Amino acid sequence: MKLNRRSFLSTAIAASVLPAPIVHASNHGRPIVVVVGGGAGGATVARYIANDSNGEISVILVEPTRKYYTCFFSNLYLGGFKEIDDIGHTYGNLAGNYGVNVVHDWAVGVDRTAKQVSLAGGSALTYDKLILSPGIDFLEDSVEGWSLSAQNRMPHAYKAGSQTQLLRAQLNSMPEGGVFALVAPPNPFRCPPGPYERISMVAHHLKENNPTAKIIVADPKEKFSKQSLFEQGWNRHYPGMVDRYGPDFGGDKVSVDPEAMTLTIDGETTKVDVCNVIPAQKAGHIAELAGVTDGNWAPVNAVDMSTKVDPDVYVLGDASKQGDMPKSAFSANSQAKVCANAVRGALTDSRVFPAKFSNTCWSLIETNDGVKVGATYEATDEKIAKVDGFISSTDETPDIRKATYEESEGWYAGISADMFG
Repeated sequence: MKLNRRSFLSTAIAASVLPAPIVHASNHGRPIVVVVGGGAGGATVARYIANDSNGEISVILVEPTRKYYTCFFSNLYLGGFKEIDDIGHTYGNLAGNYGVNVVHDWAVGVDRTAKQVSLAGGSALTYDKLILSPGIDFLEDSVEGWSLSAQNRMPHAYKAGSQTQLLRAQLNSMPEGGVFALVAPPNPFRCPPGPYERISMVAHHLKENNPTAKIIVADPKEKFSKQSLFEQGWNRHYPGMVDRYGPDFGGDKVSVDPEAMTLTIDGETTKVDVCNVIPAQKAGHIAELAGVTDGNWAPVNAVDMSTKVDPDVYVLGDASKQGDMPKSAFSANSQAKVCANAVRGALTDSRVFPAKFSNTCWSLIETNDGVKVGATYEATDEKIAKVDGFISSTDETPDIRKATYEESEGWYAGISADMFG
């Protein structure tokens, strides 16, 4: 089935539009679900619970930004296929059409005994169920010489928005014949094909605007998602432009100097003009503050995404440690629907359907050259387990690759509507 906005949204369960809820104290009036994080997991789960509960549940979404920029498709902005507003979304529909109480503030603490979430503004929200979907934070010391204080000179651009705009500005300002460097993260990390689609989009931009420029990739991993597809695409579309250094060539022995703008790989130092450092990652900090992580990630039960340490706290998407699913927007959206159904069932005694999950990750290598990888999954006692999967072939025709790219555009429209209404 060709995926587009209509077919993507056909998975939603229709229900009446709700009025904006009033926040009640726990056990006084409707049960309260607090959702922290308004991305692919959080926005989706908030909308589904509010939409499907027929007014029986009060849903509060805590998200500091008033306009959310999707990390997925942000690489296409770097490549010039999108503008920044194309990947920006607001929360007005969730509030006005679905009755979600959207609170623009930072969640800075969780008291699981009192069932309260503390906000930076000084207030506290009481919950019956808490859903955390905070995305990622970075491990500060994972790349020698780099820290968050250096992100304006060597941006990560792995949280979309101003960082993405900065990286594009740096790309546009590269001198003729300059060097663009990317330091890839170790596993596990957000969007496994993401750094390599980024290389493709940067290469596309340079091919059009700075064809004698070079790209260096320092990568600690022996292999990566869709590797044969990306490498074939780089050789076909950008011959001689991309040099990747895996661990066999020192890609796991990397340091940077943001002031000198240098990259050192296994003792060999290179002056670079742009350096995109994507550090090792962990769950967003609020999961750690809530005490539901095992150090870096939050272990969850596959059947409903509840945490291993507290059945009233759930973790979705990138922050969760759930098994075989990659950390992707599609995964978070899929997990959110399972979680929404389970939470609604627990609070209203409504029917809970068996958990089923799916994921597809699309990547654009060059104009109309799209590839994809995906799988279906089931909940077991141990984890979310892969059932079967698929991946694009290296011998596909241009028409198939174009159709794959168009499919990704349809998916983006569909998931955006599924998240934000």
